[in-house]
Amino acid sequence: MLSLLRKIRRYLLTVNNIFTYLPCTIGGILFTIIILGGCVSNPEKQNLPDPLEAGWKGNSVCSILSENERARVLKCVFPPGVGHERHYHDPHMGYTIAGGLFKITDEKGTREVEVKTGTTFEKEEITSHEVLNIGTSTASFLIIEYK
Repeated sequence: MLSLLRKIRRYLLTVNNIFTYLPCTIGGILFTIIILGGCVSNPEKQNLPDPLEAGWKGNSVCSILSENERARVLKCVFPPGVGHERHYHDPHMGYTIAGGLFKITDEKGTREVEVKTGTTFEKEEITSHEVLNIGTSTASFLIIEYK
């Protein structure tokens, strides 16, 4: 958990330093246009909800624990038989509070994955998937989304 917090801190400091110096330069303007253009037109996001908006059969599975101008921290809880409808993730990292057995459907197909308690994960690109807890215990995750 400590290493995850260090990664978050490093990321937030990096983002703060980049945006302190870049906006006043032509390079900064181009950087902003490229980044925003890539996010807006990304096919992974088209017509999909984000993790907070997505739920399962009309019920929410995620809640906001913390949010500021740099990041949003979600806690997502999946009792047995509960999933998360297809949704997209902006670049993010996460921590598995309580693991479980999931059926995951994404661009690679559908597969079963056992997620172990205490594991961390990180995606630097926009992704999309649908998950379903097919195990016998409640699984929960912290998701830290970069803004």
